[in-house]
Parts: sequence; C-alpha cells; structure tokens
Amino acid sequence: MTKNLFKRKTLAFALAGFVAAAVAVTACKKDKKNGTESPVELKDFSVNPSLVKSLSGFEGLKITTLISSDDILPESPGFVFGAQPDGAGIIKNPNGSGFIMINNHEILQSVSRVYLDKNFKPVKGEYIVDSDGGMTRLCSATMATPEEHGFSKPVFLTAGESGVESMIHAIDPLAPADKKNNQRTLKALGRWSAENAVPLPKGTFTGKTVILIGEDETDGQLAMYLSNTPGDLENGKLYVMKRTNNDPVETNMTKGQSYDVEFVELDNVKSSTGAQLQQQTIDKKALSLSRVEDIDYRKGSAANGREVYFTATGVSQADKLSPVAGRTMWGRVYKLVFDEGNPLKGKLEVAVDGGDNPGKSIVNPDNLCVTENYVYIQEDGDSFYKNNDHDGTIWQFSMAGKSLKPMLQMNHRRTETAFNAKYNPSNSQLLSSWEYGAMYDISNLTGIPDTFVVNLHPHTWTDAKYKNADGGTTRLVDNSEGGQVVIVRGIAR
Repeated sequence: MTKNLFKRKTLAFALAGFVAAAVAVTACKKDKKNGTESPVELKDFSVNPSLVKSLSGFEGLKITTLISSDDILPESPGFVFGAQPDGAGIIKNPNGSGFIMINNHEILQSVSRVYLDKNFKPVKGEYIVDSDGGMTRLCSATMATPEEHGFSKPVFLTAGESGVESMIHAIDPLAPADKKNNQRTLKALGRWSAENAVPLPKGTFTGKTVILIGEDETDGQLAMYLSNTPGDLENGKLYVMKRTNNDPVETNMTKGQSYDVEFVELDNVKSSTGAQLQQQTIDKKALSLSRVEDIDYRKGSAANGREVYFTATGVSQADKLSPVAGRTMWGRVYKLVFDEGNPLKGKLEVAVDGGDNPGKSIVNPDNLCVTENYVYIQEDGDSFYKNNDHDGTIWQFSMAGKSLKPMLQMNHRRTETAFNAKYNPSNSQLLSSWEYGAMYDISNLTGIPDTFVVNLHPHTWTDAKYKNADGGTTRLVDNSEGGQVVIVRGIAR
C-alpha cells in the first residue's frame, strides 16, 4: 500500500492442544462438566459473504466468515467491527468456555476485543484502545503468551506506524477496557515507524527475551530488543542489523547468496527521539531496507525459531514503473538464520524476490505467516504499480522446494452489479485495491488441523455507518471502511 495509508501484520499463537477429528468441518473437545465431547463447528458466522477465494491447485480449501462490519453481536448490539483489521491474536477465555480475539484497526488507531463462544461464534465486542489511546496507526501485532514466548502473562504487542516518533504498545488483552489510556508504550523498544514487534519463542535463546522490530520506511531497519530476563520489556538493549562488510545497500544483495550480518547496539534509546535513532542507524552503517513490514519465525521447535523471515515491501519512482536506486521495487522476502549461541550474529539471504518475474510474482509483500514448512506471503499491492497483473494474493512458498504458488486471492466480483454496488460504490477498477491484514494459525485452538484466520481490508467497501467505530476523537475522517475476518481450513503447515 502507499506508505502513509495502510499497513499490517500479524501474528498470534495457540494456547491449548486438542485431538483433531477425522472430518475437517468439526473437531471435538472434552466438556469439563461431564467428560463428554461436544463439537467445535466452524461455519459462516457473518451476514457478509467471504471476500476472498481459493485459486487453482487449492480448490480443497474451506473458507468461512468469522466477523464483518455489518454483523450485530447479541451481547453488544451497538458494537461495530471497524475498518482495517490488521495485527491480531486469539486466546482462550480464562473466564469461560470460549475465546477472546484481539484486532488492531489500523486506520482507526484502535484495538478491538471480540468474545467468541466455544464454537468461535462472535457474541460480544468492545474497543480496548481507541484513537486517543492508540495515538498512531496500529498495524501488525503479536500476541505474546506464556506458552509460546515465556512471558508471565499474555501481552498484545502492537506497533505504532505514523512516522519516526511512533512507539510500540503493550496491551493486556484480559484487562478491563481502558481505551483512552496512552501510557502503555515501551520506551526500551525505541521510536520507529514500526510495523510489528515479534518475540522469538522461548527456548530459542534460553533465558533471554529477543524481540524483532520491523521499520516500515523507505530506508527501514530490522531492529532487535534483547534482554537477559524472560518477558522483560523495560531493561534490555536495542540493536539494529548491519552487514559485517558495512555495505548498507539492499540491492547489493542477490538471491542465491548468503551474507554475514550482525546487530549493533544503539545508544541512549529511552531518551532519544526517533529522528536521533534514525541518525544512529546511518552512523552505524545499518542495512537499509525498503519497508520492513512483517516478521515471523519458523515453527516446530525452539531451534526452528532461529530461522526468521521478514518482508521488504518495496518502493518505486512516482511513475509506478521505475525502481529507486539501491531499493527493491517489487518486494522481497528475506530469510535470517541466527547463530545458535549468539542472537547478535546471523546469515541473511533473499528467499523470494518479486523482481524475478515483475508483476506476475509477489507484488509488495506485506504480512507473513510462517509455519514449519511454508511461508505464506500476503500482498499489499495498492502501490498500484502499472505492470502488476493481479489482485491481492496470498502466496505459498515451500521452504524445502523453494516453489512459489498463488493460493488465495481477493474476490472483487466487479461484474456483479449488486455486489459491486455494495463493496465498491466508487466503482474503482484498480487491481489490488484490497489488501490483507494478519494471517495466523488457530489449529490447536479449534482442534481442526491446518486452520488459519485471515484478516481482510476491502478498502473500497465504505459506508457512513462504519465511521468512527471506536468512538475516539482523533481519527474522524477517512475511516468509513468495512472490514472482515475469515477462517480458512486445509492450509498446509
């Protein structure tokens, strides 16, 4: 997307294990009261149709709607699920049999909390951060948990992205709503136009907290917060990645090569402005990357957690045809493997490069979802490059085979008059005018193998009744979009 409009990311992690059923549509879990089994039934819970479709070779995927902006929830009929659901996570509800879903709403600068029953049906919603509390656009996010990351309690890490003075928030997903509270930012993680803050799983580096931060600027960084205390967000040090040969130019790296990198410490982080930190990255020869929008790590083991993937979304000249010197244009996905004994050293390579097949491969990759065997790459193609030939797509990249396949695509249905009138009242004919938010694995939560949530930003779907859904006072224009969350079953892990 354009730099000053829409970004995302997301990630979240399952907290409970279940036994999968043989049929993909339902799974079973024990009823604590009587020991019997009751099914988890995933079906269309929204009044709006799914706005995404599967592509050739992935016809077996089952797509159901979870929530959309037209839905009226029975326990909170005045709640509106707002625009641009981006970073997200779902955890078990400790006070009931259901679940709690947390979503950033980027353009609203807000965070919603939706309560799901035992079958994932949304029943109640509220905002726990509004535009006053969020202060800046909130894009990608990570639900850090005790089970996955070793934190003492769940923490929703959501990154601000409205210029270099933006900050990262730590939101308690279970606390009473305090939506105008703007004092939940983390000084030790610095000031960045940040897209996501992603802690590595516990055991990856025993006894440490390692959080990777992506900066979504044309001269963006991959930064690292490192503490020697698990779950500590206040007393660690902040670093930025550089090549060991001091070359900061992104396009001096090519696919098929491996490059030594290290993380160098930034000084006086808590007392520095974002502009001062930016100058330090230049002075310390940090690697300059074209919009680091999302980060995720390989699943399956603590050792796998040292294998990290991140995007560089890419930038172009104003003509939408020409590259910028030293910058990727179509976008890249990078693979970073940390040294086993030292999180400050690693090997970097280009895993996927949109420039290999311009306009027909990945275009402006944004969010990522990494499993044990695949990287799922979500496009944010609303930079509207003139040689792009497709709508927003999620691509499946095989780690073993290095193959790249288009899996899901936005379903605009532009030729259907009634559908187009509702979801595209401006009648925009631009390709890739819709984009993706978070994609994350909920297989363990549902007991249904290969089950993922995908957030959608159908930007052309606008209606005055969605405006200012969070009730804040600082984002009163350009926030009348609808949003949607779908569940997709059958995605290989």
